Amino acid sequence: MAITRETLIDGSFLAMMARVDPNARLLSDAERCASIEALFGSRLGTEDVWVFAYGSLIWNPTFRFVERRLAVLRGWHRRFCLWTSLGRGTPERPGLMLGLERGGSCHGVAYRIAAAEASLELDLLWRREMVSGAYCPRLISARTEEGPVVAVAFTINRRHPRYAGKLPEDAVAEVVGSAKGLLGPCAEYLVNTVDHLNALGLRDRGLERLRARLHTPA
Repeated sequence: MAITRETLIDGSFLAMMARVDPNARLLSDAERCASIEALFGSRLGTEDVWVFAYGSLIWNPTFRFVERRLAVLRGWHRRFCLWTSLGRGTPERPGLMLGLERGGSCHGVAYRIAAAEASLELDLLWRREMVSGAYCPRLISARTEEGPVVAVAFTINRRHPRYAGKLPEDAVAEVVGSAKGLLGPCAEYLVNTVDHLNALGLRDRGLERLRARLHTPA
């Protein structure tokens, strides 16, 4: 299965996630709506919204946008710090996903969603990113060549039971190199992220080291 605009709209993505791991605690429609309301309040639909992408949203955003810029967040960095038994792993062999952790900096992409489309597009984004509440969506200032923007960024929820913390690189490489799930192998997720960062002229040396290890014989 792939994450597409269609599978988010018709609910098949969330339904499949629920079937893969019946024990996983997934957010309800009401909880996702409340999360969006808490972040934007009455501003939703009255102004454009920026979204910061640091992982799969770079190469598969699924929402409609009217502008894309290269951007950097100061004070945050991407890390494989979230266990997943759904998309890139199974309950028996969990995989790892990226999250934003405090410290350092993170180069990625900022997308601008038009105000008139913000309600629908953010609903689809929340269906994708806020499946289980493993992220804390925040409004964070991102730097772009055209000037700063305040963007939604999905930072890791350290209180979530699937938070992995700072794992040794050896452990991350072993999991990423072997785990796979409904959306495919963890290694594919890593390679796609590195390739698309590089295509944009961006580097993440930590991810590049992990990718190199996947192709190095044990």
